[in-house]
Amino acid sequence: MSHSDFTAIVTGAASTRGIGRATAHTLAADGWNVAILDLDEAAAKEAADEIAERSGAQTFGLACDVTDETSVESALSSLNASAPPVGALVNNAGITSPTRFLDVTGPEWDRIFDVNVRGAFNITRRVTPGMAERGFGRVVFLSSVSAERGGGVFGGVAYSAAKAAQLGFARALAREVGPHGITVNSVAPGLIDTDITGGALEGDTKAQLLAGIPVGRNGQVNDVADLITYLCREQTGYITGATYDVNGGSHIH
Repeated sequence: MSHSDFTAIVTGAASTRGIGRATAHTLAADGWNVAILDLDEAAAKEAADEIAERSGAQTFGLACDVTDETSVESALSSLNASAPPVGALVNNAGITSPTRFLDVTGPEWDRIFDVNVRGAFNITRRVTPGMAERGFGRVVFLSSVSAERGGGVFGGVAYSAAKAAQLGFARALAREVGPHGITVNSVAPGLIDTDITGGALEGDTKAQLLAGIPVGRNGQVNDVADLITYLCREQTGYITGATYDVNGGSHIH
């Protein structure tokens, strides 16, 4: 069995400077066929083309709103029609929110949970049965250091709560699907240089944030992408229900 027999799905991976896009590149370099599911169909296709060009892998770019079950169904059915079976799923689609707790509205709270938690549920529940049937699967959740240390980086309470929900989701799912050859792990990045954090990392703020990071720099998307790719390997079959910190030592526990 080799990765080239399978497709790895990365949700929300169209953003050019995001962790998802870097992960899609790294998975393709490791031999996977890659499907990018993103709200922005044109950007998803553009990302897929870029990855195919660089790696020679089969790639697919599909429009998908993970919060909408019908959209997830239709993206997966068109993927199933043209791609090798899904062997890995990276639940990367997410949104952040810095809003302070007393200012969070109900609709904003719901939106953060919709994308980060319900979105991961919508797609994970549809791809795991096929993985179980084939006896092989890798699921990785993109959580956050905010879930572990209680916000305080960029995300407020709603974001911390949603990212912590992903950790519980992953751990419980790992127990349930382990007997079927599926591993489920989480990655909790700290301060990573992406579009989400970009503008906030200037001047004093940057100096202050870096002062709290033992390795003395903020993270790069490849720091996270390499780890996710490792967790998706067939050889990495005895690690499940784990949370990996990628934060340069800013939070050690």
